[in-house]
Amino acid sequence: MKLQKTDDEQEMEMNMTPMIDVTFLLIIFLMVITDLTQQDLEDLQLPVAQNAQPDKPDPEDFRPVVNIKQDGSIWVKRKKIYDPESPDNYEEVRKYLSNVAQRMDHETFAGDPAPRGANTIPGEALLIRADEFSAFKETQKVMEQCGYKGIQIWKLQLAASESEKEPEN
Repeated sequence: MKLQKTDDEQEMEMNMTPMIDVTFLLIIFLMVITDLTQQDLEDLQLPVAQNAQPDKPDPEDFRPVVNIKQDGSIWVKRKKIYDPESPDNYEEVRKYLSNVAQRMDHETFAGDPAPRGANTIPGEALLIRADEFSAFKETQKVMEQCGYKGIQIWKLQLAASESEKEPEN
């Protein structure tokens, strides 16, 4: 029997191809996930607020968002649900808001959590993001639709961007 002697100084080569493949797959995965988290938000120029609170929602929570573009069209998750060129028909907006209201946690008129019933209303907020140059009447129309029977979303948040802070000397 012939035994081979091994040299401790002999280097072993490592195949890096699988490691590079895994790295690229992680990069692609993270790029896709990052894009999916922004699907509710349209590219809008928001009005500037002097005293705004930072918006840091929990990604796990249900958060309905309505986007109003400069031309007055209303978008939800990259889908147009209202076109100002068509007759004054907010049926799609009401249908969306009704579905949203059903998914929200409900509370009594006193503000206590409660199961859905005759004397409960949605207890979560609807975020309205309106372009700075859109007419306020479009935002007002969305607010009006929130008051319809079967919807009754009474908590609303209006999106704004922060003003540029002057550097301190």
